[in-house]
Amino acid sequence: MPGGRLTQQERQQIAVGLADGLAYAEIARRLDRPTSTITREVMRNGGPTGYRADLAHHATQRRTRRRTQTAARGTRAAQQPYGRDAEAVQEFQETLTTVIMTSGLPKMTARVLSCLYTADTSLTASELAEQLQVSPASISKAVTLLAGLDLIRRESDGRRDRYVVDNDLWYQSMIRSIRDNDRFSEAARQGVAVLGRGTPAATRLENAARFLDFVSESLNRAVEQARDVLYTKPETPPAAEREPAPDRG
Repeated sequence: MPGGRLTQQERQQIAVGLADGLAYAEIARRLDRPTSTITREVMRNGGPTGYRADLAHHATQRRTRRRTQTAARGTRAAQQPYGRDAEAVQEFQETLTTVIMTSGLPKMTARVLSCLYTADTSLTASELAEQLQVSPASISKAVTLLAGLDLIRRESDGRRDRYVVDNDLWYQSMIRSIRDNDRFSEAARQGVAVLGRGTPAATRLENAARFLDFVSESLNRAVEQARDVLYTKPETPPAAEREPAPDRG
């Protein structure tokens, strides 16, 4: 499997594959690349309908230059605790942003959620704006949406609001999915009465409703049983892996 960044020729092949309606996995197989690499490349550069190979290549070159300049200034490296590699953290945040975007969240909202998810502490709006290099207005809009979806929690330190990823993020996400399933099942059963039980269309709806009822019941039982996992504290790491204590002289 080839390593390194995608070449301009590979990006052109991605564009051709998208135009032919190929799935990301098939494009990845033809390029001998991980599917995640293709997904991240496409979502970062306009999505499946807006991807352009030349524009994607130039955008990547600009990002690379910007990271090099930032690393030279040492600003990001100074912000990373526990001896983390600043560039590796940034790359992971971009990967996580791409994954979050595939769930339907806008790019800026996904960036904010990714930033909070990889932060060790809660962050203020100004800290988010500084880390993501965007306007406070963009942060305000994103955190409002995320808070409305119960994906983050707003706290106050007495002077200003701080934001943190709620431990219940995945629990709430599963509950919303169950509710969506239940609403579709209810609508499907109404359709059965309208279309006439036993007809092909009504049978399709009835089977879908039965399937979703079974999935929702199983999923609801599973998330309630597993909810405590979200609050499990990790074991204390070995002394060698802990952040060094400050030198108090």
